[in-house]
Amino acid sequence: QVQLVESGGGLVQAGGSLRVSCVASGIIFRFTTMGWYRQAPGKQRELVARISPGGTTSYADSVKNRFTISRDNAKTTVYLHMSSLKPEDTGVYYCNLEPNPLPTWGQGTQVTVSS
Repeated sequence: QVQLVESGGGLVQAGGSLRVSCVASGIIFRFTTMGWYRQAPGKQRELVARISPGGTTSYADSVKNRFTISRDNAKTTVYLHMSSLKPEDTGVYYCNLEPNPLPTWGQGTQVTVSS
């Protein structure tokens, strides 16, 4: 059974930093491209960053040069380090497979950026 468990969110002031984590189980993690997605209030969920099994990364334009995705295959964990946070980064952050996310999502982790 696949499980995706996100953690590390919180309340941070604009300009601050935060790191969120996602532990995956039930998948062959080291062979899987992973993505971080976010859902802002009243908006659709969007992909913000992805990382291939070999470590190649890509980012949405809105977070480029501010967010860094990384992975630890031994811990089956994917991370998203967020810096220079803006109020528009507020939302629930989820991890999932990319480009074909699993239909069942984790609970996500809330990130709130105050101005």
